[in-house]
Amino acid sequence: MRIHILGVAGTFMGGLAQLLKAQGHVVSGSDQAIYPPMSDQLAQAGIEVYAYGERGWLTEALDMVVIGNALSRGHEDVEAVLNRQLDYVSGPEILQRLVLKDRWVLAVAGTHGKTTTSSLLAWILEYAGLQPGFLIGGVPENFGVSARLGEAPFFVIEADEYDTAFFDKRSKFVHYRPRTCAINNLEYDHADIFPDISAIQCQFHQFIRTVPGNGQVIAPLHDKAVAEVLEMGVWTPVQDRAALCIEPLNAPCNHFKVIWQGMQVGEVHWDLTGQHNLDNAASALLAAHHAGVPMAVAVEALNGFKGVRRRQSLVGEVNGIRILEDFAHHPTAIRSTLAGLKAQASGRLLVVLEPRSNTMRMGVHAQALPEALSVADGVWIYLNTEWSWKIPAFSALKGTAGSYEKLLQQVKAAVKQGDTVVFMSNGAFGALPERLLAALKNPPEGG
Repeated sequence: MRIHILGVAGTFMGGLAQLLKAQGHVVSGSDQAIYPPMSDQLAQAGIEVYAYGERGWLTEALDMVVIGNALSRGHEDVEAVLNRQLDYVSGPEILQRLVLKDRWVLAVAGTHGKTTTSSLLAWILEYAGLQPGFLIGGVPENFGVSARLGEAPFFVIEADEYDTAFFDKRSKFVHYRPRTCAINNLEYDHADIFPDISAIQCQFHQFIRTVPGNGQVIAPLHDKAVAEVLEMGVWTPVQDRAALCIEPLNAPCNHFKVIWQGMQVGEVHWDLTGQHNLDNAASALLAAHHAGVPMAVAVEALNGFKGVRRRQSLVGEVNGIRILEDFAHHPTAIRSTLAGLKAQASGRLLVVLEPRSNTMRMGVHAQALPEALSVADGVWIYLNTEWSWKIPAFSALKGTAGSYEKLLQQVKAAVKQGDTVVFMSNGAFGALPERLLAALKNPPEGG
């Protein structure tokens, strides 16, 4: 088929484009802001990308248009599709129809850790020789791409609760029909589409309803919101973490042992830090075990996990200053990430935060941010002047700015040898991590 994708530069839609191209379809796409790593992946896959408004893709040979959930009525390309009565579908729907059908789908859901857990799970299956397919909202360093068709039957999918499309307001994950369903955790998020956590729980229960009786639901221990979802009804065996114990052997939690059914099955040394990554590992281990990977083999695989791009990633080091970047969208994940980095840091831990997600920009988590950031020795926050909220004062807060340039100057003036600087955002953040690194490497004359 000849397929065109509107919103192709998003992590989900860009990955979908690569999968469809790998199946032999002729694929093109449109978007407006395209930057690495997705721009590189689309180019490498030979997928032609148009700017919104360009019509070179509108030919008689076109079979299907896939419309991303970031586009809605009034968008010029959406209106063109509707006015010409072209056949259109959502990304999750065509993914299920053309890619996931007849595969053993392993879906990872939850408020936090989906990308890392999905990447871990795909790597464990790969290490075990199973050559899985995957579609992940980030780039696992073990693979270098966010999507791969792989070999049947196994396919790992990051299962997002965000809505499907302007014409389908169900959560994306209800389309995936997993046999293995791992739920990491559940908190209130996506305030732009969900009024409260009960609305999110309703969608998670719809997701649970799609898991077959011969599948498995993997649930965390002591997560009240997830427990309430399961209490609504579950028709699938539930595997909680009671039989799996992960014991950290140091404060950063990057060295730990794994105990399965009362017996130690291995130790892991890796570069990831924080308790949240131990929880991610637990979900991945249990999901892989359900797919038939022996627990000892799965644990062994963790030692070779290289992480996920933009998750505690080292941008560079100069003059004894380490610069990291990390994806950040919720106070809980921020708190755990910083606790792990603080335990590992030899000097000051400095944080530069862009509260960029829709929920964060609305100020929903404003009151929770000071506590989440309190472990840091210094914090700078980008606050857009159009936002209607301000961050409450707290001791670690050193400054706020409404421009990237001003933020960069504030941080540059404050850093010193021995510091670890972590930039936290779920977007490109104006390339500030790279710009700080370059500024420190090449200070102006007389500076």
